[in-house]
Amino acid sequence: MPALDGIRILDMTQYEAGPSCTQALAWLGADVVKVEPPVTGEPGRSLVEGGVYSPYFCNWNANKRSVALDLNQPEGRELFRKILPQYDVFIENYGPGITKRFEMEYEQLRAIHPEIIYVELKGFGSTGPYSDYKSYDMVAQAASGAFSVTGEADGIPMLPGPTLGDSGTGTQAGMAILAAYIQRLRTGKGQHIELSMQEAMLYYMRTRLAFLGNWGKNACPRMGNSMGGAPTGLYACAGGGPNDYLYLITVTQRHWDALCLAMERPDFIVDARFETGEKRVENGVALHEEVELWTRTLDKHDAMKQLCDAGVPCSAIMDTQELYEDPHLKERDFIKYVEHPELGEVPLFGFATRMSESEVDLERAPYLGEHTHEVLAQDLGIDADEIARLQKKGLIGTSPKTKEKFWRKISSWTKRNLKD
Repeated sequence: MPALDGIRILDMTQYEAGPSCTQALAWLGADVVKVEPPVTGEPGRSLVEGGVYSPYFCNWNANKRSVALDLNQPEGRELFRKILPQYDVFIENYGPGITKRFEMEYEQLRAIHPEIIYVELKGFGSTGPYSDYKSYDMVAQAASGAFSVTGEADGIPMLPGPTLGDSGTGTQAGMAILAAYIQRLRTGKGQHIELSMQEAMLYYMRTRLAFLGNWGKNACPRMGNSMGGAPTGLYACAGGGPNDYLYLITVTQRHWDALCLAMERPDFIVDARFETGEKRVENGVALHEEVELWTRTLDKHDAMKQLCDAGVPCSAIMDTQELYEDPHLKERDFIKYVEHPELGEVPLFGFATRMSESEVDLERAPYLGEHTHEVLAQDLGIDADEIARLQKKGLIGTSPKTKEKFWRKISSWTKRNLKD
């Protein structure tokens, strides 16, 4: 049985911070019902490829059901309030003021469902001088100091590649939801959970702060690809491509000895320039050149195998295309394939958490409003005539115009990308 079987989540999230949280919970077995505006759906649907079923949306909304409900209309909000008591968790990450406009603040929903676990994710939280400011992933990363420690030492601050401002906040929200659910089992009480994206990002800054921040007395410097030790960093490999590099790190004397032996340079072990960690840092430029003379003779994957087999922590710099063909990920069944009605099978990465007594198959992200009728019938017992009335009023479902636009987008994408 899936670990979270029976837990129901009403998901009013958008883009990535909220969807990353609810997708993880869905992959653990929770029933996640995503509430979206009719016609357009949540904004993440139209990012990257356009239409209402973009790759961006698909990567953050697998294993969910979609209900298209117009919350701008009073009757739409009333439908929402009627289904709310069927759920354990409500989660939203809209901009400041939206839940107030929709009459969905914590005290309002708690009056309807006293045991509700109410979760809100905001850029800067709900209090403090920044609380009314809007945020996205990169804004949260800028506000957390992540930009300031990323990039070359003599270069400008740089946007980190992974979207930890969003998905890192979502992960912490998922932990909080599970903790609140366990607490509710003990006490019978729901609660209000709030996360600030700025504060959540600081969780991932702790190592840099601990090593280089001097308890807040100075700003942590940018260090490029080095973490201070030697030899540590990025080394060019054979091929000359933009990602034909290896990253290695030596922390202990054993790592250093193993590196020398793997390169067939045991003389380095007794070389006066490199005999201690301090000497290796002091002569770091010369050492980097010596190591790179060796890595340039090898394919990055061959270099990785030789060093890892010898006990040196390292990895080839994998580009994102290579990851879909990575033999290690394939053997571990981390690359999943879901059936797309128009494109055939498409690959998605799985969920890193593996549980011996809980397994959930990965399912494609839902079409906009795909489960509206199903959920309303399940939760409220609404019959076909009432469904038709709600559809006619534009309270639920998707307009034919949007469907036609969606099919045109899919057809255009298919012709461009699947010619063969």
